[in-house]
Amino acid sequence: MKRFLILTCLLLSAGFESKIHAQKASKKPIPLILDTDIGPDYDDVGAMALLHALADQGEVHPLAVISCNKNDLVVPTIDVLNTYFGRPDLPAGAPKGKAVTDGAWQKWPEMLVAKYPHRLKSTANAPDAVYTYRQVLARQPDQSVTLVTIGFLTNLADLLNSKPDQLSKLSGQELVKQKVKHLVAMAGEFPKGREFNVYKDSLASEQVFSRWPTPIIFSGFEIGKEIKTGLRLVADSSLNGPVKDVYALCLPKAQSDYAGRMSWDQTAVLVAVRGVAPYYGLRRGRIQLQGGNNTWQDDPKGPHTYLTEAMPVAQVTELIETLMRHQPVNRKNVSR
Repeated sequence: MKRFLILTCLLLSAGFESKIHAQKASKKPIPLILDTDIGPDYDDVGAMALLHALADQGEVHPLAVISCNKNDLVVPTIDVLNTYFGRPDLPAGAPKGKAVTDGAWQKWPEMLVAKYPHRLKSTANAPDAVYTYRQVLARQPDQSVTLVTIGFLTNLADLLNSKPDQLSKLSGQELVKQKVKHLVAMAGEFPKGREFNVYKDSLASEQVFSRWPTPIIFSGFEIGKEIKTGLRLVADSSLNGPVKDVYALCLPKAQSDYAGRMSWDQTAVLVAVRGVAPYYGLRRGRIQLQGGNNTWQDDPKGPHTYLTEAMPVAQVTELIETLMRHQPVNRKNVSR
């Protein structure tokens, strides 16, 4: 009976995924910028796999993938993944001022840059993140861009503080208000808590959450904590590539612990591209910060919302892992 119920759930999820894909494919791809700290944790790798899978399905048009982390291997890691999925020319960027420089203790970025082709050899060689933001945003139609942050809020605070330049006569805050539709942030824990992306640069977080001129949707720690992925990806002998390599290296090997990795960042990308419903509900109000801790104030007219569970976790997990197993459609020279 247990096996029957599991099989039924998987079949229903697959059918639902096909229906959703058919609905989304008929719409114009969403212009999107991804801001990532890729390196401290490896759910960012899963999130980038989702981004490229949904792009190959015609649902999203990636405009740039920008690092909010100054660690030397972050931009090369982004370059590896963009190259593998057939988009080596996506604009990149990295912070040039004070910023977090965290690496990955499992050393998976070192493995990726040693094994897979990439052109950018160091994060220091990437353009300034604010310059990339201003350049990309200035070229887009008004209120068209979805911005997704799955790391520290450093770049977004710097963008808000940027001055008019040769790229745009608008200040950073004015440029965001004119060009960005909304911000989706994997940040915070709701209704209260202390979450990594917020407290690692709490000053930037406070600036962004208090001054950001468009709606913000939060995917909190509690959402991705329940979605554990990677098992099917690693077990599938027909798959290869950097996404599988990272999960195979990092997932716990003890059978008792082998439940998969929490999928915080993937939920933010999913919602940014496909929308909140039917996966989640929303609670409206305003996030409030004290140091690295956040609380929540309900407000029917508030500028912020956070995700609440709607679809069963098992179905969202199946959907996310299916997208993570996507193989590139224009793969060339993917390994050495």
